[in-house]
Amino acid sequence: MGSMDRSKKRLQLWKKAMLHFSLCFVMGFCTGFAPAGTSSSIFKLQIKSSQRYSEREFSPEPLERLHQVENSNRSLIAETPVAVPTSTQNYTGENTQTEEVEEEWVPLKQLIVIIPTNSNDRLQGPFMKRLGYTLKLVPQPLLWIVVESSSDSSELSESLRKTGIMYRHIVYKENFTDSDTEMDYQRNLALNHIEHHRLNGIVVFAGVYDVYDLEFFEKIREIEDFGTWPSATLSANRKRVVIEGPVCDNEQVVGWHIRNTSRDDSSISISNIGFNSSILWDPERWGRLSSIQDTSQNSIKFVQEMVLEDETKLKGLPEEGCSKIMSWHLHLPSSVHGIRH
Repeated sequence: MGSMDRSKKRLQLWKKAMLHFSLCFVMGFCTGFAPAGTSSSIFKLQIKSSQRYSEREFSPEPLERLHQVENSNRSLIAETPVAVPTSTQNYTGENTQTEEVEEEWVPLKQLIVIIPTNSNDRLQGPFMKRLGYTLKLVPQPLLWIVVESSSDSSELSESLRKTGIMYRHIVYKENFTDSDTEMDYQRNLALNHIEHHRLNGIVVFAGVYDVYDLEFFEKIREIEDFGTWPSATLSANRKRVVIEGPVCDNEQVVGWHIRNTSRDDSSISISNIGFNSSILWDPERWGRLSSIQDTSQNSIKFVQEMVLEDETKLKGLPEEGCSKIMSWHLHLPSSVHGIRH
């Protein structure tokens, strides 16, 4: 008899459990089709119904879960992002609205830095590395064009690769006896390379023994057509400093400091001039009938003539009357590096 009673009780418990499960399933299925605002009332009805069939087996824990569900819904609503005006609190405790202004991103102009070299200079290697470290600090984009006479040594090529700077290494086989003539030839090779490949940017001529303030590269990016700046030559053996470059009224060029008084304005140093590279390969933009290679291979002379042809397009840097020296040239004695510098 005892076993029969236990079997009947177990059967009744299973019936209640199955009935409760079926009721919960039906209520949950109907809840999915009900509007969102009626979900809480359906849950409450479900709980009341379940309590009728079982008061001992089920505790009021579902009521607590219901409150947790409702609270979680409120928290989700509170975390939903809402477009509200931003405000800042000033020192007086008052809130003031501020509008967020999106800054337009303007890409930097590319700088094209041309470096002529001399393979007979025994100090060229370390000074080239020093210049490479300087250029590496300049914000990109920057292209370093290095021109070198053909030689069996690969020291310069390896040094350029290690800098991590974007560069182009131009090599030639011609022989020269005069260093100034060879330097002009190297510069013309670089300009012809720019014209042939239509490289776009601001062109400047640097030197192995030149030292630059990083602000210099920031300023020359402001050049639209032509730009010029003063430079200082430091002579170690003569213990003096010589200034060469423009004399400016604000950014308007009104005259020139010329190191060699025997020269005239037509031979202004190309090292103090920066220009837009499009004058080399886009003659229509500049009102010319042909490019440099159709007229003359002396690209340096062409640039100098264009500078003097229309000085209104020539911008003095920095704008405050060209009063700041941003580049220096180290004039070392020939006995130090072994060649006439």
